Amino acid sequence: MKSITAAVLTAYEQPLEIRQYPALTAAGPGECVVRIEMAGICGTDVHLWLGQLPIPLPVIMGHETVGRIELLGEGLHKDFRGETLAVGDRVVWASSITCGECYYCRVVRQPTRCVNRKAYGISYCCDIDPHLRGGYAEQIHLRAGTSLFKIPDAVPTEAVVGSGCALMTAIHGLERCPVSWGDSVVVQGTGPVGLAAIAVAKQSGAGKIIAIGGPAHRIAMAQAFGADVVVDIAAVPTPEARRELVLAETGGFGADLVVECVGYPGAVNEGIELPRDGGKYLVLGQYANAGNISFNPHIITRKQLTIFGSWAFEARHVDKALRMLEIPHWQHLFAEEITARFPLEEANTALDTVRNWRAGKTVLIP
Repeated sequence: MKSITAAVLTAYEQPLEIRQYPALTAAGPGECVVRIEMAGICGTDVHLWLGQLPIPLPVIMGHETVGRIELLGEGLHKDFRGETLAVGDRVVWASSITCGECYYCRVVRQPTRCVNRKAYGISYCCDIDPHLRGGYAEQIHLRAGTSLFKIPDAVPTEAVVGSGCALMTAIHGLERCPVSWGDSVVVQGTGPVGLAAIAVAKQSGAGKIIAIGGPAHRIAMAQAFGADVVVDIAAVPTPEARRELVLAETGGFGADLVVECVGYPGAVNEGIELPRDGGKYLVLGQYANAGNISFNPHIITRKQLTIFGSWAFEARHVDKALRMLEIPHWQHLFAEEITARFPLEEANTALDTVRNWRAGKTVLIP
């Protein structure tokens, strides 16, 4: 193939452009070229399109991707788990690379905050050679140092992309802010991150899970993923009424843990009122700068809240996500989360589908 098709974000809030790039025909030491089979569209991609994170333009978005190895560079023999790699292997990879040397990587052990961190589909201007560093394309060039994972034969591609970065993000967040056995947990949001948080909370031994979200198709998914109670924001339109329902389901006290997975700032104003006194609040969904909020800090003091933030995930969380997807129950649910498939040339329609919550998980098939 002499040229590669990619969907490119050239300007915020403008249609993606379908462009052609030279096909990748070589991989340097430690590098890898992958033929993309499926790319997920993440809610973060919508925030990027809206200009809510500073990124270099133009960029090929897409950081939830599965493909098959086409070229292996010298010295790249094994994946993150020590499995032997070969051309033709089906792989997924951690979307970001950290330096391992900076203050955050080495001293305080917060590698997701690495000052030199770069993420595929976000941090690479596609005007710069080798151009193809995002999932909305037919090929991707993976740098030396990328954490690759050979996907077990028993795990379908749909399960890996269906869980996307949401499952890894939820695993990281609920590692920082753990669920204790029998905890009551409120999950704000029933999009991919919310569904993943429900799954991880259930797997971790939550006693009761209350999901707040919509629309109807996502309500049904939240129930399938294990939410014991689902509050439909269309049927219960005010934060005050939703809080009353949460209190009624938690003995009048509030939840042990509340996980924000919405991505819109107003959800934090609502969510901070939902934990019990001495409870925990995890802000997981505010990956982009979508604006400010205003609440009374007296709530934090009076309720003696512990508030956590969690940013992205590490390679080891990809490993944990794949192990969770080996469990048939979760494998099936995450695969079934994909309800919209588009060819690469219809990337704008796909992005609009995600932006307007018209599907479960939306993917591109180059």
